[in-house]
Amino acid sequence: MNDRLSKARDYAIACMKEEAQAVLNMIPSLDENFERAIRMIHECHGKVIVTGVGKSGHIGAKIAATLSSTGTPSFFINPLDVFHGDLGVMTQDDIVLAISNSGQTDELLRFIPMVLHMNIPIIAMSGNPDSLLSKYSTVHLNTKVEKEACPLNLAPTSSTTAQLVMGDALAVALMQVRDFKPRDFAQFHPGGELGKRLLTTARDVMRTDDMPIIPQEMHLGEAIIHVSKGKLGLGVALKDGKVIGIITDGDIRRAMEKWQAEFFNHTVDDIMTREPKCVAPTAKISEIQNIMHEHKIHSVLVTDDDHRLLGVVDHYSCMV
Repeated sequence: MNDRLSKARDYAIACMKEEAQAVLNMIPSLDENFERAIRMIHECHGKVIVTGVGKSGHIGAKIAATLSSTGTPSFFINPLDVFHGDLGVMTQDDIVLAISNSGQTDELLRFIPMVLHMNIPIIAMSGNPDSLLSKYSTVHLNTKVEKEACPLNLAPTSSTTAQLVMGDALAVALMQVRDFKPRDFAQFHPGGELGKRLLTTARDVMRTDDMPIIPQEMHLGEAIIHVSKGKLGLGVALKDGKVIGIITDGDIRRAMEKWQAEFFNHTVDDIMTREPKCVAPTAKISEIQNIMHEHKIHSVLVTDDDHRLLGVVDHYSCMV
């Protein structure tokens, strides 16, 4: 095997280490400019228009998508398209986030005078604090890297990673400032598994028919039959129509091991959990999954304000 080919994994590890170190090296450069950028975007009444050329443009498109999906209206435009009509989408309520590693990209710099003429503030992201882009910006975010992970120090690698991380830092900081919640995230991600978990409620998936209802005085031998027929691995004890406890097939198994021949002399009341986990019918699937994970259980009961049983949501119901 080619000697260089045999070292492919070593090259990959070196690349990852260099890019990771480049990101860590950016931390000391996070100064009041970052805070000013966050304040500007937070107080912006318009959109964040992200722009860049080449690899920086690709990173800019991703940053714009991340901002948009986390509560900051944003989109990407290529500065070359501005000369063919795209300038019409910009208003004085907007902010421009301009990305260039050198800060001297000609196509981008030709776009800047138009932005300044419209009195639109510019947040520059570059690796050159002394660049023309930095000079004409309202705020400059420093993404300088000592060298690229590319062995020739030519291909944008560490520099584009630094830009991407700075963009993520902006988005995450803005989420914290806005107290952005999962329900907010769901509004921007209504499709797919994530959106379903964040929007689907217990009422949408709970089982309501053939509920395994058992009285607390029922002997365990009979209770086993009800739990088995219910096919939920549990039985719900009610009194005056209200939930007072729950037994699971695990409770029954442990009771058998404990009492053996005396097992059939015992009742549901002897083994039931008296404060089972219950949720409202409006509880989101994501919330229910967290409850199941935290308490290591496979089902929750859905009850109304009077603690009356409405249904059961199990682990499989949550797999929407």
